[in-house]
Amino acid sequence: MFNEYKRLAAGKLLIASANLLESNFKRTVLMMCEHNPEGSLGFILNRPMEFQVREAVAGFDEVDEPLHMGGPVQSNTVHFLHMRGDLIDGSEQILPGLYWGGDREELGYLLNTGVLKPSEIRFFLGYAGWSAGQLEAEFEEGSWYTADATPAMVFSGEYERMWSRTVRSKGGEYQLIANSPELPGLN
Repeated sequence: MFNEYKRLAAGKLLIASANLLESNFKRTVLMMCEHNPEGSLGFILNRPMEFQVREAVAGFDEVDEPLHMGGPVQSNTVHFLHMRGDLIDGSEQILPGLYWGGDREELGYLLNTGVLKPSEIRFFLGYAGWSAGQLEAEFEEGSWYTADATPAMVFSGEYERMWSRTVRSKGGEYQLIANSPELPGLN
């Protein structure tokens, strides 16, 4: 369990360990989009906000999907993951069927004309970021687990149980961890 940091890479899920109690990341599942010697970047998948994209992001009036809290860094910026890198110029492939970013005007046009479905995209306010070596140090402390990602996981609408399902899918001792209460001292 403690040597998982070797598997950290773009295209992997980063899962908060049960003992990570920091409020920004407690029981979160993140999609890692970048990991290199300069640092790491990802988006929290299971923190939908209480308002829709159309209410918060100019130019996306047709998107009745929740805006997600992507992370605590630059929470005044909007980012997006999507399934249609074949249609959006400038998209960066994270894994087969999952892309990050691209031409925002083109994205708006494709959404507003119905070529791209709102269910094929996730919008994030801010991102989670780590400086060089910071994430590896947190792994050494036991703050994170990793798992393989799929586009279906990224676009799942089952936010409440995403953390426990993802931890449980790792099998073995993780099945017990997935069932642990958030505040074990209160049981």
